[in-house]
Amino acid sequence: MNWIHSRRLQYFAGGIAILFLLFALLRFVFLFAFSGLEVGERGATAEFWDTLLIGLSFDLRLAILAMLPLALLLIFPRFNLLRCPRLRLVARTYLVLAVFGLLLLYFLDFGHYDYLGVRLNATVFRFAGNTDISTTMLWQSYPVVWITLGWALGGLAVFALFLQLEKRIFSRPPIAVSRSGWAAAWVVSSVFVFFGLMGRVTDINLSNPVPLRWSDAFFSGDARLAAIGLNPVLFLYDTSKIEEQPYDKTLVAEHYDLVADYLGAEPRDRDNLSFSRTLGPQAHRIQSDRPPNVVFVMLESLGASRVSAYGNPLETTPNLDAIARDGWFFRHFFVPVTGTAKTVWASITGIPDVSREETATRNPLITGQNTVINAFDGYEKLYMIGGAAGWANMNALVEQSIEGVTLYQEGFWKGPNVDVWGISDLQLFKEADEILRSRSSDKPFFAIIQTAGNHRPFTIPEDREDFEELNPPLQEVEQWGFRSVAQYNAVRFLDYSVGRFMEMARESGYFDNTVFVFYGDHNNRVTRLPHMPPIYEQMWLESNHVPHMIYAPKLIEPQVIDEATALMDVLPTVAGLVGLEYTTRTMGRDLQLTRQGKDRAVPLVLVEGSFPIIGAVTSEFLLKMNHDGSDPSLHRMGSDDPKEDVSTQHPETFDYLRRFTRGAYETSRYMLYDNARKD
Repeated sequence: MNWIHSRRLQYFAGGIAILFLLFALLRFVFLFAFSGLEVGERGATAEFWDTLLIGLSFDLRLAILAMLPLALLLIFPRFNLLRCPRLRLVARTYLVLAVFGLLLLYFLDFGHYDYLGVRLNATVFRFAGNTDISTTMLWQSYPVVWITLGWALGGLAVFALFLQLEKRIFSRPPIAVSRSGWAAAWVVSSVFVFFGLMGRVTDINLSNPVPLRWSDAFFSGDARLAAIGLNPVLFLYDTSKIEEQPYDKTLVAEHYDLVADYLGAEPRDRDNLSFSRTLGPQAHRIQSDRPPNVVFVMLESLGASRVSAYGNPLETTPNLDAIARDGWFFRHFFVPVTGTAKTVWASITGIPDVSREETATRNPLITGQNTVINAFDGYEKLYMIGGAAGWANMNALVEQSIEGVTLYQEGFWKGPNVDVWGISDLQLFKEADEILRSRSSDKPFFAIIQTAGNHRPFTIPEDREDFEELNPPLQEVEQWGFRSVAQYNAVRFLDYSVGRFMEMARESGYFDNTVFVFYGDHNNRVTRLPHMPPIYEQMWLESNHVPHMIYAPKLIEPQVIDEATALMDVLPTVAGLVGLEYTTRTMGRDLQLTRQGKDRAVPLVLVEGSFPIIGAVTSEFLLKMNHDGSDPSLHRMGSDDPKEDVSTQHPETFDYLRRFTRGAYETSRYMLYDNARKD
């Protein structure tokens, strides 16, 4: 069996090397000729070199991807490029198309960035609708002939290198390789290809191998620097998955007056579809000698139905119950769309993530958003997550939107990872407390702590202090909404960790002057809900209904809020409490400034997908409809027969909520792009 030869591996590796060097060369051409960075900015900081390394990692990924089709022509034992010269014609044809096609995209990228200041992305396809104008503009603006000549000569030069590689490798006499040597060579090659495609050749985390994403290039928050870390071909592919028509201005304009009235947008500007409004310090603000700190705590996968304060008789959450009792307790609080990344998005931006195919965090065209967090001027801003923030590209939203934020994530923490989601929530709170304690005597801080333990595989860590797992019968926990005993204990451990965090905050000295904001991420599938109104289980509301408390016993008086409230409102409400002046143009409102009644309606996406079912909920009613406005129906929240359509019994409520639901949905789609930062 001496047909195994190393020449195939040599050809594959040589092809990757040629393409990688080509892409690296083009990267440096972009850096020096198009990036706009001054001489002193090139290589002046560690961020520059880290970004450049990210870009080279993308280049290696593209080189490997481009060679994979040829790998198929190399791998078979008999029918391969080495043994079948006719196959080499197929390979050469592919190489001509690939090399010239990739070079064309790079040349287009240079012109695109030179003209618009952004790397090549899917928006370039809009020019296809005006071919005559676009081609004329190119002809009149650029030396098209010389560019075409450069493209052709460059492509021929690279193709010539491949011909030389083929000649040198395949003309060599065969070298017999033992089976063990062959196996070792292919294992090493496979590992290299795997790490290369992951983009993590130098920093792979085997316990949680998150692939390199475009969002990693934006870690610095500097758009010009991030451009150096992007690969135009891969970036074009990533952005091509975005909806071609993400919003319809006609529909937004149709509902403008209703939504602007709901938001209190002033002054009105229907022609420009402006929902902007500026709010100054309010009379209801906290009276304190110094600005209060703010800590947001996102409770992973915690639905209201599993919290004792909302009626669950298993007493799973004594610490959150105490927080609800001594703080502001929101009984009917909803996230607009379910999913961790979508909750992170809405909490930071104030806009429901109504993207139909992907989460908004995965859309590089809009991840830099304006946020009320930036109105916390003079605050140190921190974001803490026990695992990798690159999941769903959440790090892009955080780092591009929050000015001066410090992101703490996997790799920083001293504690060990307990599962795929990173360190335990208890360890996260311990180390978060250390960070906050060290800053408590300095300027105020705004911190977001994102938990993850209440999620499959529901790991209870070995370091659990005095927390004890319980083992009730499965039937008992299933009866009250839990799908397993492990999930039941995970909720209990999350609550225990919250309680320990409050104890540490008291001991550390920053507790008395801090506003703690707790909110559920989303709920997951439930079994039975005998302690909840039937509408939550039968009309898909349970996934959106989550706990929410604002807790600052030294600063605010306890109260219970029974009106329907939304995740988008949390940040403006807290900004109002702190006494800030801020400008916003999103769906978030300060709840202390809104009127009772219909103004407390909350827009929802009940069922996601390409054809979502949307709705709006108040403390009394739920309206649902298809995303295009068809088949609307109205349902009573407390009814024993929640599927009954009561629209004819309440025509005014039905008409308002029908128009509001469609208007809020279409406006949210528009706001995702209107609120994107332009700097």
